Amino acid sequence: MTSTGERIAAWLEGLGLDPHLAAAGLPTFERDEHGRAVWSDPATGERLTGDQLEALDALLHAEGDDPAFAVPVSLVQVARQARLRGELLASAWFTYETLAALRGTSIDAARFMIHKTGSLHRLLVVSDEGRVLVPAFQITSDGDPRPDLAPVLEPLLAAGMDPWRAWIWLTQPAALLGGLVPEQAAADPGAAALVARAAARLAERVTDSS
Repeated sequence: MTSTGERIAAWLEGLGLDPHLAAAGLPTFERDEHGRAVWSDPATGERLTGDQLEALDALLHAEGDDPAFAVPVSLVQVARQARLRGELLASAWFTYETLAALRGTSIDAARFMIHKTGSLHRLLVVSDEGRVLVPAFQITSDGDPRPDLAPVLEPLLAAGMDPWRAWIWLTQPAALLGGLVPEQAAADPGAAALVARAAARLAERVTDSS
């Protein structure tokens, strides 16, 4: 008979969600030399008891119309965020050095511009493993911040929205815009006001949840 821990592990592996357990604050497992799933508590590092595994099983199946087949929504969201981060890092972005080259200025001048404009909530600046990244979608061919994005960026960044979440929202089809991509729609004079309103509504949600 398959143990609870083995059944949960196999289920999550089948969904491709097992790498994201720790990021979701959930217990994690490793396969031992016999291929068996060994679960541990993220806070203590102690091996989970049978009762704890039953509680974890119930938690993971708590959402959805049919608990037997429900997928842990929070874990799926963490996995989606990780996938989207990878896609964003594969897209175009600038560093101090590359933006300085585009602008024809010194690295120090580019650094000053980035942080000054970012502090005014007119430029999205993202940190990644010690690097400072400037997503390229918001930069003109001359190396300046796109002025049409200012009304969109300002409410989001002023509300303290996580830069990664802002990057994702700005570059993915948005429900608030009927599937339009915010940064693209902002360049359309006919849709710019709609994008600004959507950004303001999203900023209100961020403020309310903080």
